[in-house]
Amino acid sequence: MKHAVIFAHPRERSFTAAMAQAYAEAAAALGHSVIRRDLYRMGFDPRLKQEELPFDQYSHPAPDVISERALLNDVDVFALFYPLWLNSPPAMLKGYLERVFGLGFAYGDEHHSTASRLAGRKLISFSSSGAPLYWVQQTGAFDAIRALFDRYFADLCGLTLLDHVHFGGIVPDTREDFVAARREDVRAAVAKHFGKGA
Repeated sequence: MKHAVIFAHPRERSFTAAMAQAYAEAAAALGHSVIRRDLYRMGFDPRLKQEELPFDQYSHPAPDVISERALLNDVDVFALFYPLWLNSPPAMLKGYLERVFGLGFAYGDEHHSTASRLAGRKLISFSSSGAPLYWVQQTGAFDAIRALFDRYFADLCGLTLLDHVHFGGIVPDTREDFVAARREDVRAAVAKHFGKGA
């Protein structure tokens, strides 16, 4: 099984990066292959280009999008890691999904259909916020994210949605024992969904 660990955080040594690393290590320990897509370190441009718009003619992906699609072409599991800012994912991740998972790769054909193209593959998400989970839930943000970035995205692409794990109360000086415990939570999620008997 091949996993794409896709994460978005401007700080290289962030909680998000630590959770993505824990996932990659846990998947590798199961004998799975993993590719890491650190969007900020890659310098990915999240801005959708005019020629990529799916209007009038079939869209023409830019070279960076063509390259990403080639890397992801045989991936079985897409694992997204991101913080919540203004109670939503970073623009970097949204732009990556818009450009890379757009028409012609994740859905649609030459007739602009919304036919899913990634059936049989899986999606799992891990998010974090400075606010505790109960607050993110009370504000409606968690339901909104689950509706748009989990269920709608998965349905459009034909992905099987496995889980959305959220970590709340994350601040820059979060204690190492707390971070270590959350790493174990990520490893447990990997074991639950991809380990023996999963």
